[in-house]
Amino acid sequence: MPGFVSVKTPPDTPPLRISVPDTPPVSNHRTPSPLTNKQPSPSFSRSTNGKKKLQPESPTATQCPPDSSLDNPDLGPFLLKLARDTIASGDGPNKALDYAIRASKSFERCAVDGEPSLDLAMSLHVLAAIYCSLGRFEEAVPVLEQAIQVPDIGRGTDHALAAFSGHMQLGDTYSMVGQIERSIGCYEEGLKIQIEALGETDPRVGETCRYLSEAHVQAMQFDRAEELCKKTLEIHHAHSEPASLEEAADRRLMALICEAKGDYEQALEHLVLASMAMVANGQDSEVAAIDVSIGNIYMSLARFDEAVFSYQKALTVFKASKGDNHPLVASVFIRLADLYHRTGKLRESRSYCENAMRIYSKPVPGTSPEEIAGGLTGVSAIYESVGEAEEALKLLQKAMKMLEDKPGQQSTIAGIEARMGVMFYMVGRYEDARIAFESAISKLRATGERKSAFFGVVLNQMGLACVQLFKIDEAVELFEEARGILEQECGNCHQDTIGVYSNLAATYDAMGRVDDAIEILESVLKLREEKLGIANPDFEDEKRRLAALLKEAGRTRNRKAKSLENLIDPNSRKTKKEATKKWSSLGFRI
Repeated sequence: MPGFVSVKTPPDTPPLRISVPDTPPVSNHRTPSPLTNKQPSPSFSRSTNGKKKLQPESPTATQCPPDSSLDNPDLGPFLLKLARDTIASGDGPNKALDYAIRASKSFERCAVDGEPSLDLAMSLHVLAAIYCSLGRFEEAVPVLEQAIQVPDIGRGTDHALAAFSGHMQLGDTYSMVGQIERSIGCYEEGLKIQIEALGETDPRVGETCRYLSEAHVQAMQFDRAEELCKKTLEIHHAHSEPASLEEAADRRLMALICEAKGDYEQALEHLVLASMAMVANGQDSEVAAIDVSIGNIYMSLARFDEAVFSYQKALTVFKASKGDNHPLVASVFIRLADLYHRTGKLRESRSYCENAMRIYSKPVPGTSPEEIAGGLTGVSAIYESVGEAEEALKLLQKAMKMLEDKPGQQSTIAGIEARMGVMFYMVGRYEDARIAFESAISKLRATGERKSAFFGVVLNQMGLACVQLFKIDEAVELFEEARGILEQECGNCHQDTIGVYSNLAATYDAMGRVDDAIEILESVLKLREEKLGIANPDFEDEKRRLAALLKEAGRTRNRKAKSLENLIDPNSRKTKKEATKKWSSLGFRI
């Protein structure tokens, strides 16, 4: 996570295509990757003539006027076919929506007690997909919740796979409104049903495991993501040829997970194997994309010459296959700009930034707003690093505006707002910083990310902004909430958690809660002495603050002698310039 905010803009998001086949192949269901934030696609069970008893208060009950003709058992299939034909002809989703609502109502009215109708489930899947195509995701959710209640899993594979498809589509829909945790819950339930129906080693189970792994990556739940990705690799290894495209995709995902967990050598190994598989299958563009990822790993390992070689290699392929003005070319320019900035070659870095901005200012047809927004945030990070905060803020504001009306982008927008808040804070615009943080926190709460470490960091940042505005009571609430989250997600020895401890102690001191401040600082110093070492530059500052508070309270600190090994900080080679920034007068840390 670079800095305070990790903003990974998803790849291109294609327009929704609603596909309603006459004989939906549920057994081969493959949902789109959660990392690409594609629109949810309808997934249907195989149609049968089973019937189900009428369900009261269904989502379609209030949308369809009374019509005695809906009691005709032949009307439901006819209306569903009309909905399909309307979608296929491009006449517009509103007319198809009317047909789908009436079809679902007809299937519901013609239900027979005790017999679940897969026709009803299929019509509800179609109805939900049309709602999604209209951007009415909130209305799609109750329809899908009804649909997953229709099949009886105990009645065989068709019912089980219909339930699986419903859970996956519901997960897609939750993802589009930013409800990541609920989305993952639906995917997990869908995977469980699919395994019970098909067995743990079926290739289709492997596809779902990879899909769910990607969802966990998006939610930054890397341990579960790694577990699922390993299972996917095992399944594809058993069913696919060596160096298959499936294995290459699995290894790219595993490399992403390893990189996120800081295991760069393992990530590099997976990427090299994936590249070899792509070369064997003649996928030159994919090889170039992997070269970019390899360059990123080399840069993380400070192997800059090898990183430049990988980036230049990818750049040559992208220019030859996509053209000089393609967004992929711009994305490599940004990586090179970042590399040269890190190595102190600022002129080359600026040149590559300007080349990337030239492409983003006049994007080629087919470039998605998400691609452009991702590029702008990348360039803004480099401008921020060289002290051009105003220019960086302009780019972030432009990126955020491009994503405002895009479904499923709330978490990304929240990340951009949090980053803007940090920049406002650093230039002394504390009210603007507080507003930006507040908006980001509101979006993160709404999307179910209130338990992530990132959310805890943003709470801490907003607390600091409130301190600067003398809103001490509000700051205390934010620091306390951040402490609880970071203790849970990172542990009490993590630097982010210790930073919040320090800020909370300073705030308690400002409020006159000296005993509470002393208790926290004593705990922090004990952590440093027993586990982290005391050579950290912050140790002496915290020690002085505690001594002053103890003197004010008329107390002394009891401490035991420490062994020599506890006096050595594993991070002691950090320079003073690299150390965490402090506000020594109050003891606050950002």
